[in-house]
Amino acid sequence: MRKNTRRILFVWTILVFLFFYIPIIVLMGYSFNNSEISTVWQGFTFDWYVKLVHNQAILSALKNSIIVALFSTLFSLLIGTAAALALNRYNFPGKKFIDLLFYIPIVIPPIIIGVSLLALFARFKITLGLGTVIPGHVVLTTSFVTLLVLARLHGFDRSLEEAARDLGANGWQTFSQITLPLIFPSLLAGALLSFTISMDEFVIAFFTTGPGSSTLPVMIYSMVRTGVTPEINALSTVMILVTIILVFLGEKWRGSLGKSGK
Repeated sequence: MRKNTRRILFVWTILVFLFFYIPIIVLMGYSFNNSEISTVWQGFTFDWYVKLVHNQAILSALKNSIIVALFSTLFSLLIGTAAALALNRYNFPGKKFIDLLFYIPIVIPPIIIGVSLLALFARFKITLGLGTVIPGHVVLTTSFVTLLVLARLHGFDRSLEEAARDLGANGWQTFSQITLPLIFPSLLAGALLSFTISMDEFVIAFFTTGPGSSTLPVMIYSMVRTGVTPEINALSTVMILVTIILVFLGEKWRGSLGKSGK
């Protein structure tokens, strides 16, 4: 009976992975399709990768998405880490309410954030551009960083910080040499999650972006009405490969830090 259960679980696991990854594999395969129609295979070619390199509109949108994602990730890490440390270590009036506020951006529809920001920018007559996309993404991603760091801090051994202070370390030395290395896995996870969410986010960017500053998801949406060429498949393939490499390097870096910490 136990052997049959293992086989069933093994088969079920394989089916789940196939469900997740077959669409991605198909997309990557069709990036080499010698046809403008993504669903009809007409031969193997690298032409779409060559055209992608020379498509300034797509590259500009990709550049905008990367800029927004990098700034969003940076601000989310700074704000989220500070908020998590404050919520974990200090008691102050309204703490439970503030803690609840960090859950709201996760559960409310992004369209509400987008419309609210658009109304705010219109009220103060702020010109839409990349600078107006970043705050919306920071609002969305900061909550994830805060919750990840809080989860790490809940199992944190405060006696290590106390020992560092007893040995003469000041506040910054204690944080940089003791606290930061121990919470680094959660920071790395938060950074990767924030960057991915920002790169993929469409609704908030749709409401807050301006002319000439479209992010990649907004541009792809505008291309859907006229037809998406396999250049998008090629770009998606490159982004998938880059993501896999970054995750691999991040895991390797985290593992090396863990060994050095021991």
